Amino acid sequence: MSNYDFGKVAILLGGRSAEREISLKSGKAVLDALRRQGVNAHPFDPAEQPMEALRQQGFNRVHIALHGRYGEDGTVQGALELMGLPYTGSGVMASALAMDKWRTKLLWQAAGINTPHHILLNAQSDFDAVVKELGLPLIVKPSREGSTIGLSKVMTAMDLPAAYESAAKHDTMVLAEQFIEGMELTAAILGETALPLVRIQTAGDLYDYEAKYISADTRYFCPSGLSAAEEHAIQVQALKAHRTLGCEGWGRVDVMLDKSGKPYFLETNTSPGMTDHSLVPMAAKAVGISFDDLVLRILELAHVG
Repeated sequence: MSNYDFGKVAILLGGRSAEREISLKSGKAVLDALRRQGVNAHPFDPAEQPMEALRQQGFNRVHIALHGRYGEDGTVQGALELMGLPYTGSGVMASALAMDKWRTKLLWQAAGINTPHHILLNAQSDFDAVVKELGLPLIVKPSREGSTIGLSKVMTAMDLPAAYESAAKHDTMVLAEQFIEGMELTAAILGETALPLVRIQTAGDLYDYEAKYISADTRYFCPSGLSAAEEHAIQVQALKAHRTLGCEGWGRVDVMLDKSGKPYFLETNTSPGMTDHSLVPMAAKAVGISFDDLVLRILELAHVG
């Protein structure tokens, strides 16, 4: 497909989620990359104008650079399908499932994909029993948020109620999860291929919002440093994890490798970041795919409902 066959392309960016600022950065990077290649691309912020304006303004295809709710959770995907507009990334069901970490884990467990032990919390939960079952430390996070928003690492049993309250500000569904100590990895997916793994090393002990988007001390390694056999085994499982949810086009699967070398799959991102700190462009670069080429390939893989 030549650069000019896409017609008028909307870059959905900003939006109403807690990740609006990151989405604006991702969207601008995508917009600039497409324009550099002669694509007739225009920014479109669904927080500032109604979705039906896409059709009124004559758009032919949509690149979704939204993150989090109302962008990555199937809602925007459903609206675009109703309008008959092809869009990047996964379809309605896969987007909704991947956004919900609890249901992601249920499906992965059924498919034999290893994921940390977890318990869904509510205000009536027996927190002492949760600690007894999952051990300490443990992770508490909203089930349906991204960018580690509302996430806490709980070191003592007395910290669990406050961690629950913090996560519950962002979502009625809160997940407590076994903490896996070891190597943090991410597997970028492009089409039917798992790109080289990226190893993440943080200055602190969590790859949280600060480490992802603000800190200059977070380090990334690609190649990851794993043996070819170890890397391949994780890539195969990451592709399986991606497909189990029905994901398409592109995405990113986050993995922890414990001290014995056993991988634990954490979550799938169906609209990963595309900022200067982002991991999918880093993985693509390792196999000779430039940022501009990557953006164009994602657009070529647009989902048609």
